[in-house]
Amino acid sequence: MFASWRAALSAVTPDLVVVATPPGTALCVAREAAQTGAAVLVEKPCTTEPAALVPQPRDGRIFVAFQPHFAPGLNALLAMPPAVTRADVLLSVHRDPGYFRGWRRTYADAGGILHQQAIHGLALALRLLPGDVEMVNATVTHSRGLAETEDHVIAVLALSGGATMQINARVDHPGPPAHELILHLTDGRRLHVRGRNLEAGLGEIAAAPTHEELRRAMYAAEGHPAHPCLFSMTALRRPLEVIDRVYRDARVVRTAYAAAVRTPAAWSARAWPGWRRAVVARKSTPSSRTVARNGVKPGSMRV
Repeated sequence: MFASWRAALSAVTPDLVVVATPPGTALCVAREAAQTGAAVLVEKPCTTEPAALVPQPRDGRIFVAFQPHFAPGLNALLAMPPAVTRADVLLSVHRDPGYFRGWRRTYADAGGILHQQAIHGLALALRLLPGDVEMVNATVTHSRGLAETEDHVIAVLALSGGATMQINARVDHPGPPAHELILHLTDGRRLHVRGRNLEAGLGEIAAAPTHEELRRAMYAAEGHPAHPCLFSMTALRRPLEVIDRVYRDARVVRTAYAAAVRTPAAWSARAWPGWRRAVVARKSTPSSRTVARNGVKPGSMRV
């Protein structure tokens, strides 16, 4: 047992370091570990500040621990990316009050749903979607009051070049968990990355590898930096910038909790006709600036 992680790094000189600390300390620990010459895997998101990821010496040795990116079929997908015209990021999970104890209660420490839960699919989608964000239409809903972070975020993003991303992510879902990604290709095909957390990849859910199997695959790839499924920490800056843009431009809604929610299966089956709908509670009074930006009157819907 060591008195501190710095003492451990100095005494052991490891080949691989896995950093699993909150975003407030993860980036510092990862960079110091990389300075020892070790390869480093850091848990997402490692920081919520895009500017903190300005490249530094040895950052090339640090990778983000996106183990779902090692799911079946994603190796070939990332090695030879298809032309994607739209990506739909779906997240539907339940986080109870116990989850939000400690550092997860504040946005400054934890970020929001897009930083903590939906980032696996969002980062994967952005690996396949080039271009800068040109437009965001988003609504962030706070309904349960368990933390500073939201319960539900929906967003439509337009990227330069014509591609779009649609996000529907919530942590107040009462049903089975699901985190999925639907890729709409330019040739008309759709690719579905399925699972509780993308773990089935492009395969069948019944044959999906376990969390532990995906972790082992990620650890085995760590010695091969060119592996297409590895996600360099420096590449995380773009997803964080996109997330920042969504939260910065989003309309914030505070409303009473509604138990009836739509499932990912319903969203995909109906082609998500309500992407841009956000029911505003009668007590919600967006600022005039927000109303002007979104073109929505208080108490109305935007479709």
